[in-house]
Amino acid sequence: MKIQLIRNATLRIQYNGHILLLDPFLSPAGVLPPFAGIQPNPTVELPMAPEAVIADAELIMLTHLHPDHFDDEAAQLLPKFLPVLCAPIDTNAIEGKGFNNLHPLTDSFEWNDICFEPAPAEHGSGEWLQKMGHVLGYFLKAPNRKSLYIASDTVWCPAVESFIAEKQPDVIITNSGGAHFPDAPPIIMDIEQTLAVCKAAPKARVIATHLESLDHCPVTREALRTAANEAGIPETQLFIPDDGEIIDFTPR
Repeated sequence: MKIQLIRNATLRIQYNGHILLLDPFLSPAGVLPPFAGIQPNPTVELPMAPEAVIADAELIMLTHLHPDHFDDEAAQLLPKFLPVLCAPIDTNAIEGKGFNNLHPLTDSFEWNDICFEPAPAEHGSGEWLQKMGHVLGYFLKAPNRKSLYIASDTVWCPAVESFIAEKQPDVIITNSGGAHFPDAPPIIMDIEQTLAVCKAAPKARVIATHLESLDHCPVTREALRTAANEAGIPETQLFIPDDGEIIDFTPR
């Protein structure tokens, strides 16, 4: 398994010999309006050309359709024949962008010996959970491979905690930027909640993403690492990649 953070929550995942693309967000810096009134988004450029991000991708996974997870640039560039996994509620909107090989994930889905399962996600709490709408997490497994849990845009909540306890994933990807709007609670995990994941799954490798790319995400890589060190969580458990960085879990 190799996981490359592109930017925000966009990942290239090499799993069971195949290239999977998660939440492609390919816009240049500054083309979206501010989310927190600070500066236009995204706040940083891609670390590579958009064509390099989608090169060789064999399957697309979408957690939801917020523009920082699936934007017009990606919809225009991606081949429309690629299989797309998504929440059932999103199928019409994605088909409207020209994609014709959709697989709404309601239960398990098998593709090239990879089993994809839906995972619960809560994109906020209280009234903000309703405002932010649905999100789909993913759980991947394959014969003789480490399992992978993609938490997506969710806060730490009983449903996520129970899912981790049940599935015991080997690798967990969290969106950890602490995104919030003025005078509102976080709508994705922040530092404290990311550390809660690490403590709940001490044998898992946790990869923190969704950092330093949007104006409503205040958590920095440095602050998260400092907090993890103070909590006794080692760098061998919590990975905080830079944009473009590849984390390789291939057995040696």
